[in-house]
Order: sequence, then C-alpha cells, then structure tokens
Amino acid sequence: PTPEKRLDAIRRLAAAGIPVTVMVAPMIPVLTDWEMERILERAAAAGAVGAAYILLRLPLEVKDLFGEWLAAHAPDMARHVLNQVRETRDGALYNSAFGTRMRGTGERAELLAKRFDLACARLGLNEGRDEDGALDLSRFRPPVPEGGQFRLF
Repeated sequence: PTPEKRLDAIRRLAAAGIPVTVMVAPMIPVLTDWEMERILERAAAAGAVGAAYILLRLPLEVKDLFGEWLAAHAPDMARHVLNQVRETRDGALYNSAFGTRMRGTGERAELLAKRFDLACARLGLNEGRDEDGALDLSRFRPPVPEGGQFRLF
C-alpha cells in the first residue's frame, strides 16, 4: 500500500478506538534513516499512539541481495551505505546477537535510538510504556467466563 493508504488505515483504526503502533523499518543508514522523524510525525498526526523501529538486518544471503539492489538502485551510495551498516554491526554486515540485532551497536546506532526517543517524546508516542517499551499491564484483567474458568477444548 501507498503511504497515504497506510495513514488512512491508522486514522480508521484510531477513530474506532484501537491503539495503533507504527513500525518504522527497516532503518537503512544514509538511505532511509533521515525520514524517521517525518514518518513518526505523520503517523502521530493520523492517530498512532506508539512506535518502534528496526535497524536494517542483513542475515545470510540477504546481504548479497541487498548489495546487488544497492548496486542497481544507488550505485553512487552503495559503498557508503554498506560501510555505515558495518559501523552499526561491529564491523560486519550482520550480527545476530540477541538484544542488538534489531538496534545495532556503536555511535551511529546510538544516535538513531536517541533521535527515535526524542521524536517519540515530542510527539507523545509510547507514553503508556516503560523505558524498555513494554506496555503498562497493571490495569489489564483477563475476562472471567461464566463458571470461572476457560475451557481448553
């Protein structure tokens, strides 16, 4: 779908009282990271209440495919983009370590995270979440069916 159709979906869901969280992904250093704040602004204006992002991940054969795509669509930037990806992945194009594979490491990854956090704070996104991004579940109560217990089958 086009960006306008996505924004329209956010509007319709928000109007129906459904809390909407947007995913800004993949954040590709140099190619798409500059759009993050604008995407968050438009999503918040459409009614989104939460947001998340994922830094570009290039596991296994995907890294070769991405390299080919860059060579075909952004040949003048390909080397720079790949170097910036490596900067967020401890010198490699991919790092599968739990806890860092979605966000990356290093100064560039930290700056991206800080920009994201500042934009979310400015736009009022993720306000009902703790610092790790988890939702506040203190008011959640599972419904109790008649008879007091759910059935398994």
